[in-house]
Amino acid sequence: MKDLTAKLAKIGEQLKELRRSLDYDKLVAKHEKLKEKMSQPDFWDDSSKAQQISKQASALQDKITGFDSLVEEREELEVLLELAIAEDDQAVIAEVKERSQKLVKAREELELKVLLSGEYDSNNALLAINPGAGGTESQDWAEMLLRMYTRWAEQHNYDLETLEFIPGEEAGVKSVTIQVSGDYAYGYLKSEKGVHRLVRISPFDSSSRRHTSFASVDVMPELDEDIEVDIDKSDLKIETYRASGAGGQHVNTTDSAVRITHLPTGIVAQCQNERSQHKNRQGAMKVLQAKLFEYLQEKQAEKLDEIRGEHKEIAWGNQIRSYVFHPYQMIKDHRTDFETGKTEQVMDGDLDQLIEAYLKQE
Repeated sequence: MKDLTAKLAKIGEQLKELRRSLDYDKLVAKHEKLKEKMSQPDFWDDSSKAQQISKQASALQDKITGFDSLVEEREELEVLLELAIAEDDQAVIAEVKERSQKLVKAREELELKVLLSGEYDSNNALLAINPGAGGTESQDWAEMLLRMYTRWAEQHNYDLETLEFIPGEEAGVKSVTIQVSGDYAYGYLKSEKGVHRLVRISPFDSSSRRHTSFASVDVMPELDEDIEVDIDKSDLKIETYRASGAGGQHVNTTDSAVRITHLPTGIVAQCQNERSQHKNRQGAMKVLQAKLFEYLQEKQAEKLDEIRGEHKEIAWGNQIRSYVFHPYQMIKDHRTDFETGKTEQVMDGDLDQLIEAYLKQE
């Protein structure tokens, strides 16, 4: 009983700290100003600006409502516990215990959202995986990472769409790009950008020797429609080709896949997931726009330095994270020094602790 009372008191102190982190009063005042603007009769005259303001207001409302509900829940639990202790009602005490555990988790989730305050953190994410040197070994590792991120996205109820998938000759993937859609998808996944290193006994080596493989993960925000990237059509080389992956007879017997090269920069984007060449062209343009946006922003005084990060070779010494399966089980993030021996859980999509450690250090 004392433990539960102490737990609620601790949550109360943590909520006070969270209120300070949110700068709650300023948050409310800013939201009120935005609501004032939105109530003006000419608000929608500039639809692009109106959408941007509406999005900001919605994000602020989310944080305010989220915090208010946490405070109300803690106060209600405190009253319930006092009554339950006075009446020795064990059923209510058990209910308070269960709800307090959910309250702790909800507070932690809101704390993370406070950390996700970057300009594009609330956007969908475009995630690309490319194997390093090493042929089948690295290609298999790239496919393992794809499975890991797919599982993570599914566990968080994000929608997934494969924009490009080029399989390896024997196993794994040569290249893959997926779109992860949902609130703060980019904010969470930006922590995964960089080189990932795997150490294991190779399933492709008849002598069962230990191998080290590398794969790079690139994460970009999907741009809102109101963000325009000026692309001159004469600068584009558009090619169609036959899709190389699975996808049914139509996909593999027609030139439905699309590759677009931006000639001035050499940036390439491709899409082959859809049966329609038109839809694949739209998908490739979406990826190209995001890549070109990154490139242009880097050139303009590194304004969005956090989006791209420093480019590094997909090789030894440049990894952000190591996954060791042999001779011991350990996954370590070299940026945060967070490590865990739960390798199977991580590879099954349990990335939250690794992501949180990165966001809290940012």
